[in-house]
Amino acid sequence: MSDKLKYIKAEKISIRQHFNEKWLQDRIEEDTSILGLGELDVIHRERKQSSGGRIDFLFLNNDTDIMYETEIMLGKTDESHIIRAIEYWDIERRRFPSKDHRAVIIAEDITNRFFNVIALMNRAIPIIAIQVSALKIDSQIILNFTTVLDIYEEPEDEEKLGGEEVGRQYWVKKSHTRSIAMLDEMIKFGEIADANLKVTYNKHHVALGTSRQNSIWLRPRKTPSICHMEVKVGKENIENVKEELADIGISFNLRKDDIFAISIRQEELTKHQEYIKGLIAKSLLYYQ
Repeated sequence: MSDKLKYIKAEKISIRQHFNEKWLQDRIEEDTSILGLGELDVIHRERKQSSGGRIDFLFLNNDTDIMYETEIMLGKTDESHIIRAIEYWDIERRRFPSKDHRAVIIAEDITNRFFNVIALMNRAIPIIAIQVSALKIDSQIILNFTTVLDIYEEPEDEEKLGGEEVGRQYWVKKSHTRSIAMLDEMIKFGEIADANLKVTYNKHHVALGTSRQNSIWLRPRKTPSICHMEVKVGKENIENVKEELADIGISFNLRKDDIFAISIRQEELTKHQEYIKGLIAKSLLYYQ
């Protein structure tokens, strides 16, 4: 396979210097999946807001029932775009209170200063930051969208948090059926790696482990097609797992010593099934 692939060096170019915002909006509207947020329907483009501004895009993911209030900027991030994204998020969540909502900021250059600001606000407001870059190969342009900040998940000490055992039906009643299906699939991954897998349905999580200890904690969500996973990999494996997750574009938080917190969407589980299966196996084998 590698003999048939030819390496070509791409030239990174500034979108702002060669195109305008409308051009980028057009490319996104042609194929919303390039954002990495799943299959999105465009509900509105350049929708006029009661505040007087216009929201670049209002998207809806019908699989997860999440709406994305999206603000696009060419060049570097600035205060006004961040404020507008939050303002539009607040307006639309009041307009559609039955939906989950995310504020999305897309920019060519998310500077350290504004990344830190967005990360701080992310603890109170569900903000997703996506950095877009353009690569030129001959006379063609490739757009690359990378999620640099995903919604914040409050860290918990899963090893201590468990709580009382409640049984599987507790989670079936508490979670969306599509999220439960994801839970079951990941449990099967664990059973492939360890025929004697121990599955414990606790009040605060579903723990997977060996006879020695638990090393994986799952929480299917009320939101459809999302299952939160915390996986312990061993300190010597941290850097490799960080690189692997970054390479395939799955966002994560690293907490405590060696625990990766990941909110997995159905499309990610489908696309990266083999990797997630391998990650679960790696964790269980390490703690046998």
